Amino acid sequence: MTKQASLNVLLKKALLILCASPLIAVAQEWPTKPITFVVPFPAGGGTDAFARPLAAQLTKQIGKQIIIDNRGGAGGTLGASLAAKAAPDGYTFFVGAAHHAIAPAMYPNLDYDIEKSFIPISMIANPPQVIVVNPKNVQVKDLKEFIALLKKNPGKFNYASAGNGSTHHLAGEQFKMLTKTFITHIPYRGAGPAMQDLIAGQVDIEFDGLGSSAPQIKNGAIVAIAVASQKRAPGFPNVPTAAEAGLVGYEVSTWYGLFAPKGTPQPIIDKMTTEVQKAINNPELKTIWTNNGSDTPNLSGDAFAKFINADIKRWASVAKASGAKLD
Repeated sequence: MTKQASLNVLLKKALLILCASPLIAVAQEWPTKPITFVVPFPAGGGTDAFARPLAAQLTKQIGKQIIIDNRGGAGGTLGASLAAKAAPDGYTFFVGAAHHAIAPAMYPNLDYDIEKSFIPISMIANPPQVIVVNPKNVQVKDLKEFIALLKKNPGKFNYASAGNGSTHHLAGEQFKMLTKTFITHIPYRGAGPAMQDLIAGQVDIEFDGLGSSAPQIKNGAIVAIAVASQKRAPGFPNVPTAAEAGLVGYEVSTWYGLFAPKGTPQPIIDKMTTEVQKAINNPELKTIWTNNGSDTPNLSGDAFAKFINADIKRWASVAKASGAKLD
């Protein structure tokens, strides 16, 4: 190698070091002020059930307050749009969900792209959907009786969802398609308001994420018919899977994940990824996750991105096959 070539190599290395130094410094200093988690649904829903305990644990770990900012509406897409436009400085993150893998198939004019506008950090929880009913409105003992009742009374019963294009909505449409039943869809601005009306008997049924239904199932306000998963949910050993109850092929989970606006410095992404994995493996959070019907996932970065891409394709297929539309 000539002297000039050697000099060029040294200059390139020096330049890389100089370029990397500010980013390293950013990660070492971050965070210096409170951090906001945008939750795209009203308080009291499934997203909150995991986002708030996570925020509390991360606050302890990193020494700066994590603030939950609930921005509900349009099946979670309003909050996503807001978060996508936030400054990529490491002080705004987005708590997305399976709803955001469905949204591209249901909302043709989104002003953000869940795959291009955000950097996926980690899946934080992955509870199954659960079929729950108001016990006064829907008096059945199991899934077989439930399906028979619906078939005998087409259009008599309704189901609440967290909004058009949410997993609740598509899970309901998929259920109708598989069982050849008809139930009227009633969209809400989030799982919290939907659950309040289910408990009050204003609606009859909900295909809900287990995270938001868990407390109400345990206190007897609502009745769980079946979970839409291959195995029974953690913390709910007495609730059968749909397959066990005779409905094969009905599997829906409501995953939740943490995202950063595109352009957020990689050292901050790496540090937050480490902190999130540490948090969700904390024994206290593991107990909360079990009580909410979720395992502790281990899916971050590129692997999480691939999962989201596959889920988008899957829900596009379900939306098309079911004929689901915005009500």
